[in-house]
Amino acid sequence: MKTLEQVRENFSHDVYASGTTGIYIQYAKPGHCVVTLTPDERHFNALGQVMGAVYNTMADFAFAVASNYEFDGPVGVVTLDSNIRFLNPMKGTILMGAANVIRDGSRTCFYQAEITDDLGTKIASVSITGSKFIKKQP
Repeated sequence: MKTLEQVRENFSHDVYASGTTGIYIQYAKPGHCVVTLTPDERHFNALGQVMGAVYNTMADFAFAVASNYEFDGPVGVVTLDSNIRFLNPMKGTILMGAANVIRDGSRTCFYQAEITDDLGTKIASVSITGSKFIKKQP
């Protein structure tokens, strides 16, 4: 089993999610990942609410980590399709995204991700279908 630091190192190269957006991996194991984000001025839209793309990025990143936990393995997983439902605006100050495997097949997988805040507000629900591929070996 990889350490959390190894997982963070592997996914530190996902510059958009971790660098640009500032999402942090809190917990990870195969099929499950929890990420957090403390929104700042970069994340708000013109109406003063967190931009919907932030929630989608959190869900997609949590899915990427959970489904590619064995980063060095021969199989990679990418998002084939995702569907987000916005439920409530953020009321707290910290966002949490959790992705969980629902089905893990030989060619595709299905995950459910939930975005909440530190007050327990359910903000978004995201269904993600992943496509598996064989990585090119050097």
